Amino acid sequence: MFGRLVELPDVRRRLASGARVAVTGAGGYTGRELTGALLAGGVAVVNLTGDPRRPTPFDGRIETRAFAWARPDELAASLANCSVLFNTYWIRFPRGRATHALAVERSEQLFAAARRAGVGRIVHVSIARPELESPLSYYRGKAEVERALAASGVAHTILRPTVLFGAGDVLVNNIAWCVRRFPVFLVPGDGRYRVQPLHVADFATALAAAAEADGDATLDAVGPETFGFTELVHVIAAALGRRVRVISAPRGVVRAATAVLGAVVGDVVLTRAEIDGLCADLLASDAPPIGRVRLTEWLRAHSDELGVEYANEVRRHYRRRGA
Repeated sequence: MFGRLVELPDVRRRLASGARVAVTGAGGYTGRELTGALLAGGVAVVNLTGDPRRPTPFDGRIETRAFAWARPDELAASLANCSVLFNTYWIRFPRGRATHALAVERSEQLFAAARRAGVGRIVHVSIARPELESPLSYYRGKAEVERALAASGVAHTILRPTVLFGAGDVLVNNIAWCVRRFPVFLVPGDGRYRVQPLHVADFATALAAAAEADGDATLDAVGPETFGFTELVHVIAAALGRRVRVISAPRGVVRAATAVLGAVVGDVVLTRAEIDGLCADLLASDAPPIGRVRLTEWLRAHSDELGVEYANEVRRHYRRRGA
């Protein structure tokens, strides 16, 4: 499942075999792929997580520490002797007291702890096209975190992915899940806004390569293919051997439909920010692609399992096993 970080330079410094790094959310989607590759390269990983009881594929192979937000000394101690902090911490949507504003505040705490612990470099996962003036708290919050990282005094690289795909992803899998079950698929607006899917393993390689860089940098992270959203739905349907009628609908209608579906599956299918971000063409970039895995080829290779089960974000992140 996890490959070695073959794209790294022959002479490694921060990720040399025996090095120690921290990954926020080593059991999460991006963190899991990155952690597996790091372990394959002989790098020791500290997993910082909000729920230390949540299982990962690496039990016994990584050290797990809880985010000690109320205890700055403990948070800094968790990062001791780490050459790199790979930060994937964020929340997709507000839930309870967990808001985007709180996620920004906690990101600032994490960067301060990294500086205090002497971490040499932070590699941070952001999002394509964050904007401090955005009316969407997701994109505004992401921009505020980037600003906090720039002010932290720690050398860093910020990577801004668009859409990630691979085993266990949410967007591509759940489009496939819908295509398997419904003859009609609603898209908000005209459906011509672009998406540039990047394979999660390509993204993990880019994160690791960024750990070996010097200076500060901000880079977009996009895959080698670009699709209009309606086109993407048809490409997924074709890979599954299904026919689906794609209908353009007002955003409010799509929000209502996804709310009904969410009630059925017990999940937040799409947030308002995600719908608005799609329609604003925020999931594409003019930057050159960093990935090599093409979605069209990956779909053909994984059509048998894609969309068979719904990928439930609420269950994955908010419900402990056995709860």
